[in-house]
Amino acid sequence: MSGTRNSLNSQTSTWRNWAGNVTARPVREVTPASPQELADAVRSAAEDNLTVKAVGTGHSFTALAATEGVLIRPDLLTGIREIDRTSMTVTVEAGTPLKRLNAALAREGLSLTNMGDIMEQTVAGATSTGTHGTGRDSASIAAQIKALELVTADGSLLHCSEKENPEVFAAARIGLGALGVVSAITLAVEPVFLLTAREEPMSFDKVTAEFDALVAENEHFEFYWFPHTGNCNTKRNNRSAGPAAPAGAVSGWIEDELLSNGVFQVACSVGRAFPAAIPAIAKVSSRALSARSYTDIPYKVFTSPRRVRFVEMEYALPREALVTALRELKAMVERSPLRVSFPVEVRTAPADDITLSTASGRDSAYIAVHMYRGTPYQSYFTAAERIMTAHCGRPHWGKVHTRDAAYFAEAYPRFGEFTALRDRLDPQRLFQNAYLRRVLGD
Repeated sequence: MSGTRNSLNSQTSTWRNWAGNVTARPVREVTPASPQELADAVRSAAEDNLTVKAVGTGHSFTALAATEGVLIRPDLLTGIREIDRTSMTVTVEAGTPLKRLNAALAREGLSLTNMGDIMEQTVAGATSTGTHGTGRDSASIAAQIKALELVTADGSLLHCSEKENPEVFAAARIGLGALGVVSAITLAVEPVFLLTAREEPMSFDKVTAEFDALVAENEHFEFYWFPHTGNCNTKRNNRSAGPAAPAGAVSGWIEDELLSNGVFQVACSVGRAFPAAIPAIAKVSSRALSARSYTDIPYKVFTSPRRVRFVEMEYALPREALVTALRELKAMVERSPLRVSFPVEVRTAPADDITLSTASGRDSAYIAVHMYRGTPYQSYFTAAERIMTAHCGRPHWGKVHTRDAAYFAEAYPRFGEFTALRDRLDPQRLFQNAYLRRVLGD
């Protein structure tokens, strides 16, 4: 333990998240190399009356991981512990980036069933905040968890699953860092399969009129609406018998790098400098992406590079409220002086049984609004949030919102279960910070 304690006393620098909208200056940082060293770090912090927060790659837009106490960096808690081909699970260290896990699973002929649209996050960071993709039948990454290992406030290593500490398992899969520090996660996997992606432009009126059918007919459906236009880009992912037909090297680079990142970066920069030009830019950029189809292994279809930095707010709505809310959002943008350069993203998820999952107990649809980093976003997000909350929306835990514990007590029927478990596992609030105080209460 003395070696761990010595490593904690080094000078720390200011921590910033990916978007740059959250900063923190912890008293000290620690990079444990094992669950035992992690437990030691937690006990040391408690002895020194310091709070503890673990941070991943900083892809959350809220201050969920910010701390003035001890910052846990999981850089050495990485790699696969075990692949169990009988139970079809993989146990992975909490700090493993999803991109490394996806590549390692592919080499083993395995895959996650569903995933989000980026893979820069750590496994624990993605699951603890409720990261999700889109799916008719397959839910968030956290819903694929079969067991997890958690260091609690007293330094104990707690194992939980449906059979072992099931009440902790029900909550800790999306635990917000409030119940302890996750050290390892066991995920369900399946033999690697092929997905065919079909991307094509579609009008806003058509996609909203046919939304229910498009969701029902496709395993994974999502679309982007470009504000100030009536244009959308849709994506349908469905399992395929093959053969594999990846996006061509040149055409893929043009779509994913040149247009979706390079040209889009320039367009956003011009829009930030000259907001009046944004509607005209949107009309051009919304028509730049062409229809295409390709077939590849899952992570190469589900995920895309995201190099243009932004700030994001996302709300989960009852699925049946999606079209009404989206039309209200479009009408709000059209009658306002707002100039929005980023497309609005729409995805779906089936109901799950995780206590504070945004899809807990109800089939859900997600509306995500974005603004280019450095552009004032408060007016847009405030107006959008007013629409979302009117439809019983639940904000993504890792994305910008203004909701508090009183709101969540109404939005989540099992909110009290979570806070009671937190009282039991962390009565002294070792894992507390300002964000958790707001969303969970004292």
